[in-house]
Amino acid sequence: MTFEPEQLGQSSQELAAMLRKLRKQAGLSGDRLAARCNMSQSKVSRIENGRVRPSLVDIERILTALDAPAELVAEVSALARIAATEWQDARSMRRKGLDKKQLELAGLEASSTEFRFFLLSMLTALLSTPEYIRASLAHIPGDHGKAVAKKLERQEILYDRTKRFTFVLTEQAARSPFLPAGAMAVQLDRLISLSRLPNLRIGVLPLETRLPGTPLNTFTVYGERLATVETTAGVMVFRDPRDIRMYLDEFAGYEERALFDDAARERLAEWAAICRS
Repeated sequence: MTFEPEQLGQSSQELAAMLRKLRKQAGLSGDRLAARCNMSQSKVSRIENGRVRPSLVDIERILTALDAPAELVAEVSALARIAATEWQDARSMRRKGLDKKQLELAGLEASSTEFRFFLLSMLTALLSTPEYIRASLAHIPGDHGKAVAKKLERQEILYDRTKRFTFVLTEQAARSPFLPAGAMAVQLDRLISLSRLPNLRIGVLPLETRLPGTPLNTFTVYGERLATVETTAGVMVFRDPRDIRMYLDEFAGYEERALFDDAARERLAEWAAICRS
C-alpha cells in the first residue's frame, strides 16, 4: 500500500469504516463481534466510529473473529500502520508558532517516564544553553522569544527523579560550531554537568566509532509507546509497536558502542579544551 505524507494520521476514519464494513459483511452485530473478541461492545463501537485507535492486538482479534482472508488481513494491517503514523510538516509548525510545538513536547514528556534520544547532528533543547537554543533558531525568520522560553522551561523535567533519560550523541552533534568557540565550550561543560544527574545518562559516539549501520535521522523514543523522527521537512510520529521496536533496536546498537560516565566526560572535556584553545 502506497500513500502520500499528508495521508499519515488521517487514515483512522478509513480504518474504522473498513472494520465496520467487514463486520456487516460477515452478518454480525456489534454485540456478537464483541463476544467473539472478548471485548466490550462499547469498545467495538468506539473503534468502528474512529473514537479509539485500535491496537494491533485489537485488530488481530477482530479479523480473526470475522474469519478474514489472509490478503484482507494484510491490507487492514497496512492501513492500521498508516493510521498509527503522523506527519508534522515544518512549515505548518512554523506558521502555528514554534512555542506551540514546545507545549506538545512538554505534554509528551510529562506523560512518559523513560526517554531515549539519538542526536545525529545537533543537540536537543533539553541539553542546550540559552545561547545554543537561540542559535539553533537563527535561520528561521521571526521572533522566537516565546519558543526559547518554552524550550528552557522544558529543561526542568531533567531534574524529576521519576524520569529516566538516555542521550546518545555523535561527535558532530556535540561539536558542530553553532556558537563561537568560547560559548561552545560552555555548552560542552553543560553536558558534563548534566551527565552527573542520577537519572540521566549521556553517551558520546566519537568519529572513530564503528557504528552498526549508517544513522540517517535524529529520533526520540518515549517509553515503548511512541517514537518521533526528525527530517529536514518535518517530523514523523510512529505509534505502531513494530516501528517503535525498530527504533529501540537501532538505539540499542548506538548505546552499546557509546562512551558513558567518566569516559564520556573525559572526551567532552577534551573537546571543550580544544574550543578554549
